[in-house]
Amino acid sequence: MSQPQQPQRPQNRQLRLELPNELDATYANAAIVSQTASEIVMDFVLVMPNDPRARVRSRVVMNPVNAKLFLRALETNLARFEEKHGEINVPPQSSSLADQLFGGVPPQADDGESE
Repeated sequence: MSQPQQPQRPQNRQLRLELPNELDATYANAAIVSQTASEIVMDFVLVMPNDPRARVRSRVVMNPVNAKLFLRALETNLARFEEKHGEINVPPQSSSLADQLFGGVPPQADDGESE
C-alpha cells in the first residue's frame, strides 16, 4: 500500500524586478482607502495648499491577502526607517474628512456684496 503524498511546499523564488524606461514616479501626500467584498482600493491623492481639489494621482487595487502582505511590508520598512532616522511624528487627526482635506484653505475675501 502506498503512502499518501505530502503536498509540496512552494519554493522561494527570486523575482527580478524590471522597471520600464517610461515609468514615472507619482507623488501623493494623502491616500483614501476603501473596499469592496473582494478588493481593497487605494487612491493616492495630491492635495495642494489653497486648492480645494484633491486630485487622485494613482489607484491601486489589491485582493485582501495581498493588501495585508503589503501592510506588513510597509510596517517593516517604516520600522527600519525609524531605527535609522528617528520616530515619525504624526500630527493629530482632524475630526472630519473635509477638515483634513480643506482645513488649510483660508476663507475667501468678502467682495462687499451681500446676498
